[in-house]
Amino acid sequence: MTPSGSALRFVLFVNGLLLVVLACAMVVPMMVDLGLANADWWAFAGSAGVCSFVGASLALSCRGLSDRLNARAGYLLTVSAWVLVSLFGALPLYFSSLGLSFTDAYFETMSALTTTGSTVLSGLDDMAPGLLLWRSLMQWIGGVGIVVMAMMLLPMLRVGGMQLFRTESSDISGKPVARVVHMAALTVAVYVGLSALCAIGYDLAGMSSFDAINHAMATIATGGYSTKDASMGYFDSVGIEVVGIVFMAAGALPLIFYAHLFTKGSRAFFQERQVFVFLCVLVTAIILMTAWNVNNNHMPLWHALRVSAFNVTSVLTDTGFATSDFGAWGSFAIGLMFMLMLIGGCAGSTAGGIKIFRWQILGAGLVRQLRQMVRPNQILLTRYAGRSVDEPTILGVRNFFFIYMMTLLILSVAIMATGPDFLSAITLVAQGMANAGPGLGVLGGPSGNFEALSDPTKWILILAMLLGRLELMTVYVLFIAEYWRD
Repeated sequence: MTPSGSALRFVLFVNGLLLVVLACAMVVPMMVDLGLANADWWAFAGSAGVCSFVGASLALSCRGLSDRLNARAGYLLTVSAWVLVSLFGALPLYFSSLGLSFTDAYFETMSALTTTGSTVLSGLDDMAPGLLLWRSLMQWIGGVGIVVMAMMLLPMLRVGGMQLFRTESSDISGKPVARVVHMAALTVAVYVGLSALCAIGYDLAGMSSFDAINHAMATIATGGYSTKDASMGYFDSVGIEVVGIVFMAAGALPLIFYAHLFTKGSRAFFQERQVFVFLCVLVTAIILMTAWNVNNNHMPLWHALRVSAFNVTSVLTDTGFATSDFGAWGSFAIGLMFMLMLIGGCAGSTAGGIKIFRWQILGAGLVRQLRQMVRPNQILLTRYAGRSVDEPTILGVRNFFFIYMMTLLILSVAIMATGPDFLSAITLVAQGMANAGPGLGVLGGPSGNFEALSDPTKWILILAMLLGRLELMTVYVLFIAEYWRD
């Protein structure tokens, strides 16, 4: 069945509510600019008025529907929410004193809400506080939205193996709806708590309160927007970098994992295999990058460890902060960073990338196939986190890898058609799909931004950011004829 009329109205109802929430969020930077007598307050006031009017109109005209959300309506809700919220979230930037084109305003907003962290803006050090706060706030809102979607909606839609993370009745008692509400509330509580702790950490490490709040929101959301053009390199502080490393890694772990730590203690760490594997990959990559920088870039050991630990953590978690231009560290460093960018964080976290659990399942499936070649008559199972994984799930993960790589190649060729070289094109698309922030080439690298890119290139990257954040299949399914047929 196609999405029914009532289901479509429910999608519009939810989108309306999201726009109302977005309008309320616009009031915060508006009050900041108004209090500082900055003229950009009117851009937030006008945008909030438009956003609240459209959102309230949709919500009121479509309210009172209780039909259960089916999978097809779920796909449409997921995609339409990110597109629509990005559209209205771009209004304050478009109407502000920055003088941005609509393409640049939408690019900046999509990058924020998908927690990618790519930016077309420069002169951040002297920018109006309200605009800086709005960028960080959008990343923070996008981060919690991503986690709730990944934990509540994608498992239902069976996107690329995400059905492994369905809420289990053993974890939360009560009816299914009660479980979902409980999980969402618990996730948001953990998210807010981590954000507060991160802000306190940055403040104690030497940031101003304003910078600490902005960077905390971007850190926990693994978004990477900074209030400084030089990103974290501006502060040149070991203490700030240590806080950043801890909380970037914390944002890349499943948020529900922290709740399990309280209830299960250390057993939760060993039961959640993707957490263990993620931390092993992180430590190994830091050691390898440190050794490379000592032996090939002739850095002192302490300095090599410092810059390697921060920038490797930033890239693996797809945050996008930088303290130095790691694109100039040499070929091995570029290759390792590219690989880490695609690996990404854990399912149920704010991090992007392919996700650790998919690499685990793909590897386990490969090992099973090799063992089956040696013992063709033996029935072998693929296991993940102590559970057997069925064939449809394994096939879903393999299909996800295939479509991810094909999308990466096709969009890279499309980018090359607009002018950039091969390295810049493929890393631009890779960082967009992984929601990682800076690329590794001359354009959009750690030492620059995306301002110089042409409008067609930016729109391709907007698509890449959306596809990567919504797990590709959620978007692609809308373009097959069967989706719209009864």
